[in-house]
Amino acid sequence: MPGPFRARVTTATLRVYLIHIPAGLARSARRVTLHLPDRWSWQHAFTGLFDAAHPPPA
Repeated sequence: MPGPFRARVTTATLRVYLIHIPAGLARSARRVTLHLPDRWSWQHAFTGLFDAAHPPPA
């Protein structure tokens, strides 16, 4: 990620430069929903990564 972007990083900037996934973000009632494609080839890898980073509440 280029230097000038680090000071004002947004969700879109992170998605484009770090993650770059074909998804759309929806915001409603203080919640962010990530809409992924139906038959995305990296779906299982991304789901595994997300589950490892954000385990369900105990």
